[in-house]
Amino acid sequence: MKKISLLAAVVLIASVAVSLRGQSGANDDAGRIQALELAWNHALESKDTKALDMLLGSNLVSVDIDGSISNKSEFLASIKAPDYQPSQAVIEQSNVQMYGDAAVVVGVFRVKGVEKGKAYVHRERFVDTWIRSNGTWQCVATTGTLIAGKQQPAD
Repeated sequence: MKKISLLAAVVLIASVAVSLRGQSGANDDAGRIQALELAWNHALESKDTKALDMLLGSNLVSVDIDGSISNKSEFLASIKAPDYQPSQAVIEQSNVQMYGDAAVVVGVFRVKGVEKGKAYVHRERFVDTWIRSNGTWQCVATTGTLIAGKQQPAD
């Protein structure tokens, strides 16, 4: 009976340790994803398409706030465009959900800049999907929805 109790205790401790290690790994990956999201913002601010190329999967699908869809090369070309001049890109809030070798980030993103000669500030709700392949995380899908400002009452 003592051997069975001891064996049960060892199995319980081992399963708790494995569970905690799994949670730590998920937390580590979630932190990596948050860091990659931050790197994406810095790359946008500096129009660093080489950095973005590394962050984005070759099959990227990007759905912009106007509903248009672009692939990776179209997305990178839009960042390179001379009339696109972001000055600040900030994540105001985000949450990472891990699913093994996939992660989904939902958050609020604010970007300021000048496009086609007009200053703008956009707040967007975004969803980014990241996949780990060969040990590397890359974003394979991103979508943004413009968060409209508060409506002023009509007189």
